[in-house]
Amino acid sequence: MRLSVLDQSPIREGGTAAQALHESAELARTAEALGYHRFWLAEHHSNAGLACVAPEIVIAHVGAQTSRIRIGSGGVMLTHYASLKVAEQFRTLETLFPGRVDLGIGRAPGSDMHTARALSHGPGALPLEAYPQQVADLVHYLEDSLPVNHQFHGIHASPVGSGMPEVWCLGSSTDSAYVAGKLGLPFSFAQFIAPETGERAVQVYREHFTPSRFCAEPRISVGVSTVCAPTEDEAIELSMSRYCWRFRHGQVPSVETALAFDYSAPELEYIRYHRSQSAVGDPQQVRARLTAIAEELTADEVIVLTITHDFEARLRSYRLVAEAFALADGIATNVEAAAGQ
Repeated sequence: MRLSVLDQSPIREGGTAAQALHESAELARTAEALGYHRFWLAEHHSNAGLACVAPEIVIAHVGAQTSRIRIGSGGVMLTHYASLKVAEQFRTLETLFPGRVDLGIGRAPGSDMHTARALSHGPGALPLEAYPQQVADLVHYLEDSLPVNHQFHGIHASPVGSGMPEVWCLGSSTDSAYVAGKLGLPFSFAQFIAPETGERAVQVYREHFTPSRFCAEPRISVGVSTVCAPTEDEAIELSMSRYCWRFRHGQVPSVETALAFDYSAPELEYIRYHRSQSAVGDPQQVRARLTAIAEELTADEVIVLTITHDFEARLRSYRLVAEAFALADGIATNVEAAAGQ
């Protein structure tokens, strides 16, 4: 099973967006050294606790500081943009970092609806119902294969190169699963957003999957909220920053602030439920939980999302997970294979 990283560039209480973005780059370098397969950057808007508003820019920053790990978006919210523009951005990234770029796309706004309206303000805005066609157009632009009868036939997404980014459909609902299946694209399910929807979304994806030049058979990854620490008690304490942040908004609070917060009964129930659906604990507990979730959703890749107030705790969490899965053994095997060629 592959392990990858999803980073939302969290801004901690008392910190700055600049620190968050620099920490994203440091986390990417660490993830590469630890043996993670890919490093994805999210897109969120009007969120005081997240600095990840423009993944296409941060991907370039991260790509320049790494050499092996796949880099990409998790994801670009395509409904805000023209398919051609996104294709050009990611063709540029593929030209800069050939063979390493992923283009994960989603249909959610990645924001509140007021901000979503601001992002779509202007001529040519498409309704949400146009999303499947947007995805198809995006793929055609990336491949330079717009059909002759397409209204934009003859337009080419530059720069033109020999390769193209690996396209993934991201989602937390059956809608995105259906689009991914019909287009024959790999599907990444955001279990950390809607764990109750996972089995049905995967079922819809498999039922409607049509083999394509991208995927001969279904490919599934799953994004899981994870906090790993030397002990379960410490992991639970660290995880409270993320849960408190959901109710408190603003920047990601410290553990002390989170533990002192006055939670309502429904909020406590929310925390209990979502923690039960996450991977929070010591290394062996986290390994077991991530493996179980991957098996439940028939995924061959888990994308780990970790948010803590303390950056060093976040780095340690990823390191402990990598050690629990012996990712370093994979690095050694790949190095040996390359040396023998």
